Amino acid sequence: MSNYQITTDPARFDIEAVHAFLSHSYWSPGVPRAVVERAIQNSLCFGVLLGSAQVGFGRVITDRATFAYLADVYVLDEHRGKGLSKRLMDAVLGHPELQGLRRMLLATRDAHSLYAKYGFTPLAAPDRMMERHRPNVYQESAAELKR
Repeated sequence: MSNYQITTDPARFDIEAVHAFLSHSYWSPGVPRAVVERAIQNSLCFGVLLGSAQVGFGRVITDRATFAYLADVYVLDEHRGKGLSKRLMDAVLGHPELQGLRRMLLATRDAHSLYAKYGFTPLAAPDRMMERHRPNVYQESAAELKR
């Protein structure tokens, strides 16, 4: 475990590795590299590294005052079961710029038990929440570019 490091230094992120994972994930299939680059530039990001190899990632979209949204969290399969997701969540929730937030949201299909350990619960008032969801936006954008 001590060989793994968590960093918020974007200069140490392997953007190609992050893009490779995200573009095949269930939540952002086909995401263009330029979109990943822009998302990283405009977010507070956490990289999980083994030496210089990117083995995990998480991204927080936030105003650093009242609200944050946790996104793009992953640990590569071959590095799971070593407590890295917990170390990553500890780093995220312990980050000085994320203290005192009124609300932090996330969406997950399969990691509810992990996030519950950190105080995340189902929405208290789902009737107050709305979304504009475009799950095929990357494919639509690519098709428009070909026209």
